[in-house]
Amino acid sequence: MTSNADSGPVSGNGPVGVSGPTRSLWLRLLVLSSLAAGAGLVLCSVVAAFLDGVSGALSAVLGGLLVMLFFGISLLVGHFVGRSNPSGAIGVFVATYFIKVVGFAVVLFLIGAPEWLHGRWFLIGAVAAVVLWQGAEIYGFSKARLQIYNDPETKEPRDV
Repeated sequence: MTSNADSGPVSGNGPVGVSGPTRSLWLRLLVLSSLAAGAGLVLCSVVAAFLDGVSGALSAVLGGLLVMLFFGISLLVGHFVGRSNPSGAIGVFVATYFIKVVGFAVVLFLIGAPEWLHGRWFLIGAVAAVVLWQGAEIYGFSKARLQIYNDPETKEPRDV
């Protein structure tokens, strides 16, 4: 019995290219996540403007931008700390997260909500930004090439 399936492309005799780790992973994730969340905020603000006017659109954008700022700080910290101390980046992430939560809470409680703010659209914008940001980060991490092991050093053959 024979197969009528195509055998595919003929393999070449050339060497397989070397692929190293992804350069600047954190900045790549920052750009990818910002684009995804920003696109979602544009759509969300258009719907909010149609239903509740300019104040609804501004509320949605403000909620989303606050989330983007919150997550963006973490990725920037990962970029700068990860270059010099990759193993210490997790500890700095935890410290930064604590500072961000306390800092944002203090700022929000001190400033308060302006009169024009629509709480519903603020929340919708924030949730949309979180979902799209996290989805983009997951996608970005899934496409990243992380070097787990050190490459073996090549040894020159000894003359006998």
